[in-house]
Amino acid sequence: MLQLQHISLQVEDGANREILKDVNLTVDDGRFVVITGPNGGGKSTLAKVIAGILAPTEGRILLDGRDITQASITERAKMGIGFAFQQPVRFKGLTVRDLITLAAGDETLSDCDIGRYLRSVGLCPRDYIDREANASLSGGEMKRIEIAMVLARKTPLTIFDEPEAGIDLWSFGNLIDVFADLRRETEGSVLIISHQERILNIADEIVVLSGGSLTMHGPKDEILPGLLRGDRCAFCRGEE
Repeated sequence: MLQLQHISLQVEDGANREILKDVNLTVDDGRFVVITGPNGGGKSTLAKVIAGILAPTEGRILLDGRDITQASITERAKMGIGFAFQQPVRFKGLTVRDLITLAAGDETLSDCDIGRYLRSVGLCPRDYIDREANASLSGGEMKRIEIAMVLARKTPLTIFDEPEAGIDLWSFGNLIDVFADLRRETEGSVLIISHQERILNIADEIVVLSGGSLTMHGPKDEILPGLLRGDRCAFCRGEE
C-alpha cells in the first residue's frame, strides 16, 4: 500500500510557487490507478515525488507502512517502486538485450522471454534485441523499450508518466492491450499519469489533480462519466 500524507512541494523560483498542495492519496495493493487533470496541474511532479526524484516540502510518503519520505530513487527502486520517464533515458554501449536483462534482474533471462517483452510493446525482437540503446533509436522506440523494461522488472508499484507520449497510433493500441494485460495479471499496483480516455477507461480508480490539489478520487465508474460529460478537453489545457 502506498500512502501520501499532506504532500506539498514549493519551488523557490522568485515566485515561491506551490506545485503540490496538501495532497492525500492512498493506493491499495493490486489497483490500477490513473492520475489525470489539466496540464500544469502537478501530475508529473507528483509521480516524481513518489519515485524519489523530487523531495516534498511537507508531508510523508509511506510504503507498506514504512516511511520512505527521505529514501532516494535508488533505495525506492530496491523497495519495489518502478518508474518510466516521460522522456526515456538513452544508454550508450548497452544493447536492448542488456537493458531488459538488467531490468529483470535475471542474467539467465532467455532471448525468448526478452522477445516476448519486446513484442508486447510492438517491437520485432529480431530488429531490436541486439540494437544499441543510443541516438540511433527514435524517442518512440526508446519509450517502448523502457516500457518493456518496466514490465520485465515486475515491481510491486509501477509508475508510468504519460506513456503515450511519442507513441504512434498503432503502437498506442498495442500499449492499451499491454496495460489491460498488466491490470489483469499484476499482484502489485500500477499508477499511470495520462489524460487519454482509453487509458482512463481501463483504470480501477481515477485521481484528478488540478492546480496542485487533488480535486477528485474514486472508482472509474463514478469519476469518468463526469469527466466525459463535461468539456472533453478540460483536463488537456492548463498552465504548462
